[in-house]
Amino acid sequence: MKTDPRADGLRPDEERTGRRRDLAAVAGAAALLLAAVLVGRALEHADGSLHVGWPPLYAWWEPHLGPGTPAALAVAAAVIAYGPGLAVRLPWRALVFGAWAASLAWILSLALVDGWYRGIARRLTTRYEYLQVIDRFDDVGATLRDFNQHILINSPDHWPAHIAGHPPGAVLTFVGLDRIGLGGGGWAGMWCVVLGGSAAAAVLVTLRALTGERIARAAAPFLVLAPAAVWIGASADGYFTAVAAWSIALLALATTRRARWPAAAAFGSGLLFGLLCYLSYGLTLFAVMAAGVMLVTRTSRPLPLLLAGALVVPIAFTVTGFNWWEAYHLLVERYYQGAAAVRPYAYWIWANLACTVAVIGFATVAGLRRAVGAGREAVRELAPGTGQEAVRGLASCTAPPSPSSRLVLLTLTALLTVAIADLSGMSKAETERIWLPFALWLLPGTALLPRSTHRPWLTAQAILALLINHLLFTGW
Repeated sequence: MKTDPRADGLRPDEERTGRRRDLAAVAGAAALLLAAVLVGRALEHADGSLHVGWPPLYAWWEPHLGPGTPAALAVAAAVIAYGPGLAVRLPWRALVFGAWAASLAWILSLALVDGWYRGIARRLTTRYEYLQVIDRFDDVGATLRDFNQHILINSPDHWPAHIAGHPPGAVLTFVGLDRIGLGGGGWAGMWCVVLGGSAAAAVLVTLRALTGERIARAAAPFLVLAPAAVWIGASADGYFTAVAAWSIALLALATTRRARWPAAAAFGSGLLFGLLCYLSYGLTLFAVMAAGVMLVTRTSRPLPLLLAGALVVPIAFTVTGFNWWEAYHLLVERYYQGAAAVRPYAYWIWANLACTVAVIGFATVAGLRRAVGAGREAVRELAPGTGQEAVRGLASCTAPPSPSSRLVLLTLTALLTVAIADLSGMSKAETERIWLPFALWLLPGTALLPRSTHRPWLTAQAILALLINHLLFTGW
């Protein structure tokens, strides 16, 4: 059945123009990715300064099939064929849990393309990873008090890269799993995969609270069939992504008062944000996302409880003896003791964005093109006028922006966090996994695409993910 363009509120000529602009944006993104590959390979061949196997991704060229290949093809086909229709028809609760299950199936099948051992069980056991140091946490309190003494690479018994590069909340998670009898790479890997799959559900909850069900349902299939799944199933960053996503979801429920207990949602959001800061230093940038949620809902009501919740985890670690601020400064020094000292900023400042294209897919690029195009109008709805008039308008206007403008503002806030992370210079390479928590919030921009184009765009998303996972062996 042919879809009427007017169902999206567009005249046929407007839809044709929009599609041409979408394709132009995608062509530009593809050119950026190709340039990053060609320039990166030339630089790596010339002096080896990039320290990645297949620039700009931390991966190696290795065409292969695996036990997950049939499942990945089946999941992709099912989401493309039935996802858009089910997203409209399913009861809301069934859609949320269904998105989690489908996302989990997609992540798991892609991981299993590399086999159980290489794809899941081995990922967190290599010499850089968390499970290498489990036995050093027999006395957790003593290890935390001494944690900062092992960050620098010239310190005695220095931590492996990922332990040194993160606060101890990350490694303590896997220590906790080990203590309750779920030790080893298989359990640790599945912890990241299962929680990573829940991030799609968290974004759906957020979108419904901020923009309404129609937009949330439109985005649902794209949240499931994201190329980001390649890396969610291959690193602890999938776990971090879920914690960040649920923190924002709870804040959205608190600000819109859609939760049964808004105060508990606000406190829970802060609690997860506090944990997030002790999982990864860079994810403190999620304060920008939290501010964006409160801005588009025109309320700071949850802020006191949010801040109270956010203090719980830092206080617990500080009382135990871990100094976060000191550790961060030592990390910066350790960062430049390694590959970052030679990785050229001039390449990674734009190649990081090419990595992001691989993570979010071309459909999201088209959605972002529409979000940027609608940005001025969305900001005008948020704060009518300019200058002092805009400030007075923001203070006095009680009507929130329209649902579509809220979506645009949320997407642009995520884009801002990516830009800050990129300019910081603390993310030279490997951003396909490091920026997963931010990239996830770019995906809702796909809800701006006309419904008549959803299946072709979903197909493009699936093809990109399948090609990456079958042609390359991704690190971490």
